[in-house]
Amino acid sequence: MITATLLTLAALYFLTPVYWLIVSATKNSADLFGTFGFWFAHPRPLEHLRDVLTYDHGIYVRWFTNSLLYAGAGALAATLLSAAAGYALAKFPFPGREAVFNLVLAGVLIPGTALALPLYFLFSTMGLANTYWAVLLPSVVSPFGVYLCRIYAAAAVPDALLEAARIDGAGEGRIFAGLGLRLMTPALVTVFLFQFVHIWNNYFLPLVMLSDSDLYPIQLGLTSWTGYADRRPELYQYTVGGAFLSVVPLMVLMTVLQRYWRTGLTEGSVKA
Repeated sequence: MITATLLTLAALYFLTPVYWLIVSATKNSADLFGTFGFWFAHPRPLEHLRDVLTYDHGIYVRWFTNSLLYAGAGALAATLLSAAAGYALAKFPFPGREAVFNLVLAGVLIPGTALALPLYFLFSTMGLANTYWAVLLPSVVSPFGVYLCRIYAAAAVPDALLEAARIDGAGEGRIFAGLGLRLMTPALVTVFLFQFVHIWNNYFLPLVMLSDSDLYPIQLGLTSWTGYADRRPELYQYTVGGAFLSVVPLMVLMTVLQRYWRTGLTEGSVKA
């Protein structure tokens, strides 16, 4: 009974901001500040969301597309690189393997904000600042993904199966693509989901790297709207409506991939 009560309270704690966001997305700027925040007032959700999508020649749609590019391409590349690195660390003994793995673990502990400014100076020297590459390239590195893939590959990819494939004449690349990736699917889905959410919600790196508003992801674009909201009050409503639309892809991904995600976490937590 106590456990169910605590779980219910925890669920309410996390769902309350989502409910507030849904209710607020149906209001105009006047109702947003002049009515009770947790109930509807003159709801016209489709009209308000259409205003968000068409404001300033559809700049929100461009930001949404940019976020899909950054998060989708970055998460996919990070997953493949993590799979290759984790598979190599798990299945190929070589001098210094544990030292390399310990360096990867150290990378998990370094916050991304500490690396943003050094990366900006490096990319600026290379002429890549204020381009799509300035956000994409740092996003393909995932120390946590390498860590999870190594643990999962060590547990889920049998050495005997790899040896049988070598005896049959398969090369290492074909073994990795045909056997390793398939057996590591739950871990790969977990890495993809974590990296997608991380890139989608990343605010500081695009803030440092980008100055052209056409390259902004959603998070940075919505923040720029709030900066002009004092002069254009309707931007408060557009920001709330844009925030509501921005969580939809994450909710869909969590719903579709949660089965693989939970399996990957469980395997990674009990096998080493």
